[in-house]
Amino acid sequence: MVSECGWSRRGTLPAGATARLPCPPSAHADTKGRARTVPVVAPGGHSVERIAAGARRRVGPGSGQGSGSVRGRRADHYRVAIPTAALLSFRLGGSDGVSVESAKWAWALDVLGFEVLTVAGSGPVDRRLPGLAIGAPEPPTRDEVLDAINDADLVVVENLCSLPLNPAAGAVVASALAGRPAVLHHHDLPWQRAELSGFPPPPDDRRWRHVTINELSRRDLLRHGIEATTLYNRFDPAPFGGSVDRLAEARRAVRAAWDLDETARLVLQPTRAIPRKNVAGGIRVASGLGAVFWLLGNAEDGFGPELERLVARADVPVLRGWPDGLAPPHDVASAYAACDVVALPSTWEGFGNPAIESAVHRRPLAIGPYPVGRELASFGFDWFALGETPRLDRWLTAPTDPLLDRNARVAAEQFALDGLPGALAAALPPW
Repeated sequence: MVSECGWSRRGTLPAGATARLPCPPSAHADTKGRARTVPVVAPGGHSVERIAAGARRRVGPGSGQGSGSVRGRRADHYRVAIPTAALLSFRLGGSDGVSVESAKWAWALDVLGFEVLTVAGSGPVDRRLPGLAIGAPEPPTRDEVLDAINDADLVVVENLCSLPLNPAAGAVVASALAGRPAVLHHHDLPWQRAELSGFPPPPDDRRWRHVTINELSRRDLLRHGIEATTLYNRFDPAPFGGSVDRLAEARRAVRAAWDLDETARLVLQPTRAIPRKNVAGGIRVASGLGAVFWLLGNAEDGFGPELERLVARADVPVLRGWPDGLAPPHDVASAYAACDVVALPSTWEGFGNPAIESAVHRRPLAIGPYPVGRELASFGFDWFALGETPRLDRWLTAPTDPLLDRNARVAAEQFALDGLPGALAAALPPW
């Protein structure tokens, strides 16, 4: 891969994407680092490794030792020390959207020349501070936070100062970051959740930059006097490296593991089961199409009993999680390959990754009426509303309209992963 300034970098973009890369800080020669893996975890908790280039020492959570930072020493392929970025959140490395998108940002920062370390209350991270976790009984102290980020030139806060799921920890982190370069990456805002609507807007500081994942949130912040940049979530536009044979094999393997023949319609809802994900709406889509319903994620936030009631009342077969006997690794791309329709019936999403994933995986989407979904649709996607199952049924029976081609083209033009490093570089504060 060659940057616009002639800098070349070994390694690969996630999932085989290719690009002309933006110039990283201190880009003067090819990196000599060994490959490292950035974990991206699919719904259901199954890890998918994305390979990126760059030398980095891993340390155990809470070790308090170095995290692979080379701040203060020179690498012979750089004229200055490699800058370090710390990603900090409630949890990282999970199946939730914040964790998945944080892994993409870690890759993009690596491409830009940063050494990357992770700090969170839970998850497979470099430095674990349990007081940062959602619902932790006590927040970390300011000194503990400072110790965890002390060798970072830049700190990226992933939703922890955005959504008050641990307000005390958010206040401590904001205090520790005062006057130092940081990016607050806002996936959600408090007033976007009814139960959190009484909380104030996120903190601000002259050294910080704010990034939202949709224009709705950017405009909301502006009304509170906070300027932000919108960077939409990004996606690999060529799953399976563009290989038709690999896609077909993944489809065959998953459907065989579920004991489904090729004639059975399969509706995939690749989300967790919580109230705002509207699992009942996904089941109704499957019912209207005479299809099998597959819920990929687990019940959370106490939704288990309600999910059991929904499954018991369903008039179609319901599959949950991953099938027994399916050879690992379990990859969400394989789930998309196996299905015929993607359902995203949510009443609220900060973004809703399955909306764009349905396009790159060339599957029709039945989508709920959440506001950011309408924002995404305005790019030119052709999706089916939840109440349009008769139209979707007709399209599945005779898919002559090039709907999938149009959607894949919009996703590749507007949301391709290889554009993330350049877009992120333009949003970073000076350090």
